[in-house]
Amino acid sequence: MRTADHPDFEPGRGAASAQVSTRFGLAERETDGDWRDYMQALAFGEDGPPVKLRTSVTEENPKTILTFNESPDIPFDRSINAYRGCEHGCVYCYARPSHAYHDLSPGLDFETRLFAKPNAAELLRTTLNKRGYKPKPIAMGTNTDPYQPIEREYRITRQLLEVCLEARHPVTITTKSDRILRDADLLEAMAREKLVAVAISVTTLDPVLSGKLEPRCPAPAKRIAALGRLVEIGVPVHCSVAPIIPAITDEYLEAIIAAAAALGVKSAGWIPLRLPHEVAPLFREWLDVHYPDRAGKVMSIVRSIRNGRDNDPDFFTRMKPSGVWADLLRNRFRIACKRAGIGRSRFELDCSRFCPPETGGQLRLI
Repeated sequence: MRTADHPDFEPGRGAASAQVSTRFGLAERETDGDWRDYMQALAFGEDGPPVKLRTSVTEENPKTILTFNESPDIPFDRSINAYRGCEHGCVYCYARPSHAYHDLSPGLDFETRLFAKPNAAELLRTTLNKRGYKPKPIAMGTNTDPYQPIEREYRITRQLLEVCLEARHPVTITTKSDRILRDADLLEAMAREKLVAVAISVTTLDPVLSGKLEPRCPAPAKRIAALGRLVEIGVPVHCSVAPIIPAITDEYLEAIIAAAAALGVKSAGWIPLRLPHEVAPLFREWLDVHYPDRAGKVMSIVRSIRNGRDNDPDFFTRMKPSGVWADLLRNRFRIACKRAGIGRSRFELDCSRFCPPETGGQLRLI
C-alpha cells in the first residue's frame, strides 16, 4: 500500500520509511529530489514494478556476549542477544532505536540490515569459565528475537542452549516464533533439569492484522500451537499478550487468554504499547498508512496511559501504565484470566548445579 506520502512503504515490511535518527549526533542523511522522484515513480508503477528490499546479514565478532543490567523494572540481571536487528519487522518493537546508534535507520534498516554473532557460544563458554562467575538465569530475546528467520541458517540460539545445557545454566526465552520448536529436544532436556522457561508473545488472533503489525512473524495460530506443544513436552510456558495497542489489538485480549488456557498454559501477562525514541514517529507513520481513520484516537489513548506523553521512559513507571484506560485493560485481563483458570506463574529455575563448560576442546582441570 504505497502512498504519495509514504513512497518507501513496502508490503511485507513493518516500517513505512527509512528515517535516520540524529539522536547520537550523527550526520543526517537526506534524500535528494531526483531520488525522491524516482522512488515515487517506482511506487506508483510509472517505471516498472517496485524495487523489493532484500535482507542482508553482516557477521560480527564481539568480544563479550553477556550484557548485565541493574534496572529495577525488569526481572533479570543478564541477557544475550545473538542478533542485532530483526526481520520480523514488528512496527512497535522497542528495540528499533538500537540501530540508530550505528547510524542505521530504526525503520527499514532495522528489519533489513541484520547482524549475527557466530562466535556467541564460544564467548559464552569463556564467560561461564571466568573465576568468580555466579549463575543467574540468562534472558534471551530481550532485544531482538532469537528465533527470527536467520536462525534457521545460523543456529546461534541453538548453540547457546547447548552450552547452557552442558553447564546446567538456567535460561529464559522470549520469542514471537514457532521456530522455537526446532529446539524442542534441547528444551525438553533442559525443562527436566529446571533450566528453562519460555514466553511466547501473541499480539492478535487476526492473521491479516498480524501481517500489518509484524509482517514476517509466524501467524498467530502457529504461536498458539507452539505454546501447546511446549506444554506437552513439559516446558514451563508463559503467554504474553504484548503489546496491547488500544483500539487496534485490545479486542483480542480475552480470546488470546482463552486459547492459551485451553492448551494447558498456566501463566499469562500483558504489556501495553511502548513507543521509545524513534519508535513513536515510525508507529505514527504506520497508523497513517493502515488506520488513518483512527490514528488520532489510538495516540490519544496511548498518551492517556503514559502521563500525557507518547512514551514514559522513567524507572518504576515505564512498565506500569496509569489512568482510566490502563485500569480498564488491567481489569479486563484479570477477569479473563479468572474465567480461563490461568494466572501469573513464577518459574523457579535451578542455579544450584551449575558447572562451567569445557573450553578450547580441553577437559577442565579438577
